[in-house]
Amino acid sequence: MRKIVLLYLVLASVLLGCKTMQKPTTETQIDTENTVVANQTSSKEKEFQYLFVEALKEKMVGNPQRAVALLSSCLEIDPNSAVAMYELANIHALNNDLTSASLLLDKAISINPENKWYKLLLARIYQQSSKFEQAAGIYKQLKEQEPENKDYYFLHAMMLANAKKYDEAIEAYEEIEEKIGLNEQISVSKQQIFVESGKVKEAFKEIERLIESNPEKSQYYGLLADLYLSQGDKGNALKYYNKILEIDPQSGFVHFSLSNYYLQEGDKNKAYEQTQLGFTSPNVDLETKLQLYLMLSADKSPDKLETPKLLGLINILITTHPDDFRVYTLYAEHLIREQKSSQARVQLLKVLELNKNDYLIWERVLFIDNDLQDWKALYNDSKKAMEHFPNQPQVYFLNAVACVQLEKFDEALEICEEGQEYVVDNAQLKGQFILLKGEAKYKLGELTESFVLFDKAIELDPDNHIALNNYAYYLSLKGINLDKAERMSGRVVEAFPLNPTYLDTHAWVLFKKKKYQLAKFYIESAISNGGDKNPTLLEHYGDILFMLEKLDEAKEYWQKAKDNGNQSTVLERKIKDLKYYEK
Repeated sequence: MRKIVLLYLVLASVLLGCKTMQKPTTETQIDTENTVVANQTSSKEKEFQYLFVEALKEKMVGNPQRAVALLSSCLEIDPNSAVAMYELANIHALNNDLTSASLLLDKAISINPENKWYKLLLARIYQQSSKFEQAAGIYKQLKEQEPENKDYYFLHAMMLANAKKYDEAIEAYEEIEEKIGLNEQISVSKQQIFVESGKVKEAFKEIERLIESNPEKSQYYGLLADLYLSQGDKGNALKYYNKILEIDPQSGFVHFSLSNYYLQEGDKNKAYEQTQLGFTSPNVDLETKLQLYLMLSADKSPDKLETPKLLGLINILITTHPDDFRVYTLYAEHLIREQKSSQARVQLLKVLELNKNDYLIWERVLFIDNDLQDWKALYNDSKKAMEHFPNQPQVYFLNAVACVQLEKFDEALEICEEGQEYVVDNAQLKGQFILLKGEAKYKLGELTESFVLFDKAIELDPDNHIALNNYAYYLSLKGINLDKAERMSGRVVEAFPLNPTYLDTHAWVLFKKKKYQLAKFYIESAISNGGDKNPTLLEHYGDILFMLEKLDEAKEYWQKAKDNGNQSTVLERKIKDLKYYEK
């Protein structure tokens, strides 16, 4: 045994001796190694901080993909950075990638379990994913973490109710009640849970507790009446609705409940009378009335009111809220649905008297002016709109349209130049401005410049059918580039085979190319698709028939053109001499 011990001592001595033979490590050498490690750590920390700050900047300026890349780099440097995980989860949540967000937040919380913001975001994600039980678990942790924050108690109870954990939800609400006493919000929530879980008796008891606590509060009787109505006990429902009127005759909201009651009874007239009383009440806010009106006017609503009744409600709103622009907006929308554009415009102009800074209303007015072809109104209204919205190119465009129609061609060119300055990344609108400039130039007799502009407009927007049609028609009138005109008008007719104006253009191009039989086919299509009262189309048909040597029919359609308002002296000569004359 002693030999073994001695052997051990000898080995230890040898090993110790070997160590002493090595080159001794100096204090300077140790300090240098520590400094290198410290510098490397400091460099990584600085890199992390830089990347993290840059990620937040990119997120703020709306570059989430770049922010994700930078935050991922942060996690490569420090895989346990809870704050980087949280920020990354936030971006994923905004992009609706809830799975990735929840996984990141789970890990962040495991690293830093005391951070409430991580838990709040995870709870919200669970709610969005309908994982209500998991959300309830998070709120339970938060209320234990901050026992004075009552919001967590309410959210915990709500999530349990959403998860259909009814008994646990009731316990959670009763825990809150122990802290703050009898509370209307708690009682209503408990009543709803009792109804959902089939415990109707308990639901009634909960509302009765509220009434006992404050017998003069009329809305508690409303809750009781609504509960009776939901259970099919219409007699007690009516009894308690009337009780509200007894306690509070000025209550406006009860009339809406009574309206619903009479609808269930099948008495639409009484239901409407109660709705009118609710709309008349000064104690009901306008927001509630507007929401109810939208429900009663919705096409898919089973309770949709007839037009006269809807107008009756609108008139009540105008009488009771004459200074609120929303009422006139509502009326205008009703008139637009009824295809009464001119009357709708009157109401929209009233809206603008009360609220001049609503661009969408101005735009709606201008479009109605355009649809009505009321060029003077479009000119004047667009001028006013430009004063309020000097950077909106659409307003300039509509003003230029009015200028062309009113033969203010020089002004149209100026407006187009100005409006184009505000067009950003919209080749179609830019092409429309160039088209209007081409129209103005054509009307001023500057044909070469006009046709250059038409070419440019079509280059910018190859599907600009108005440019294609008008350009083709102008070329046909001059009898030049007819092959090009035929290609353009052919494309338009292919896209709009039932449009009488486009069909007429194509027919006239073919006429100019002496393809009279084909021209006849297209002009007849134009007339049968709504052009039978258009004097220009009727004259063109007469011209085509003349070239086909159908003289009697030609004279008949020339006469129809005159009867429908064509006062051309050339047309008069055609009828008189029974001969075709070029204009």
